[in-house]
Amino acid sequence: MANKSAIVIGAGILGIAAARALAINGYSVDVYERNHQASGASVRNFGMIWPIGQPSGKLYDRALRSRDIWKEIGNNGGLWYDPVGSLHLAYNAKEWQVLQELYVAFRFEKRDVQLLNKEQVLAKSTIANKELCFGGLFCSEEMIVDPRDAMEFLPKYFHETLKIRFHLGNAVTHVQTGNIIVANKKIQADLIIVCSGSDFETIFPDEFAKYPLTKCKLQMMRLIEEGTRRIGPALCGGLSLIHYASFKVAESFPILKKYYETEMSEYLSWGIHVMISQNQPGLLTVGDSHEYGMSPDPFDKSHINELILKYLAQFSSLKNAHIVESWNGVYGKFTSNQTELFISPEPGVYILNGVGGTGMTLSFGLAEEMMNTL
Repeated sequence: MANKSAIVIGAGILGIAAARALAINGYSVDVYERNHQASGASVRNFGMIWPIGQPSGKLYDRALRSRDIWKEIGNNGGLWYDPVGSLHLAYNAKEWQVLQELYVAFRFEKRDVQLLNKEQVLAKSTIANKELCFGGLFCSEEMIVDPRDAMEFLPKYFHETLKIRFHLGNAVTHVQTGNIIVANKKIQADLIIVCSGSDFETIFPDEFAKYPLTKCKLQMMRLIEEGTRRIGPALCGGLSLIHYASFKVAESFPILKKYYETEMSEYLSWGIHVMISQNQPGLLTVGDSHEYGMSPDPFDKSHINELILKYLAQFSSLKNAHIVESWNGVYGKFTSNQTELFISPEPGVYILNGVGGTGMTLSFGLAEEMMNTL
């Protein structure tokens, strides 16, 4: 194994996770990335490592393993992370009922959750809105990294610790068994892993076309609040309760979803649910929306950002916060219940993709599992 070589195409979080798993298993690894630094969905997100959003079983276990790897990297390499946990809030009786049911279900699944009354919520979070608050569900298992810092840090860290070589600004134009083409040069390897993110068109487009994949565009913002304070756990409004698959275990889930469809149809039409995380300097990342289609338009809609901020004001008490950045991101996602794509279009060549918006949460664990199948 020590003499085998591998090439990973793509230096987003999934590509880096694949490179790590290969190097740990004895491969000599080269990573090729067409951009000079990661600039896709891997840097355009909350930085949330989010086990609570994953249903019990394989995906939840994968999320916990990924979180442990993030912590290991932070502890050994100095990457900042904040194990603040998550806090989902209820501002009507239907949301509160779902949170109570989730508490029972999650406790049965051995998750580290606490059901908090209004006073406990306000003690846990410095920005939760006290008006009309019924309570919240706190989970200690979630953590935050700064995705921009992390994606700059990881190539350097894995080059130093695992001797992985990163070739940034080098676009791969062709892949076949045993070699790739970069700038009209053929480069050979025993194993090739394609982690091309939302680019389904450049490498093996016919393979991607066989699967029910689409693209998801999301809009997000960074805010700064006067007199920056630590907010405590990553904070989520009620709409998030119908976004994540893990929450479907609540018996009242369909009732809450129907309520939102009736009372907040505009939010659901844009796929909006609202969450807020905080990085080390104190900037607040807020979002997001979800628009689906194979050719997402590049233009941000101010109306969507206004809806996000309006809903944020219902469950947070931020004062004098203003937008310092806004952006959109695009990731590939299955339209079915499939959770990842791991296929071999040619001998010795694999495509690893399709994790949707869960790359930060699942990639490290998924890449380790990938190695078990090779």
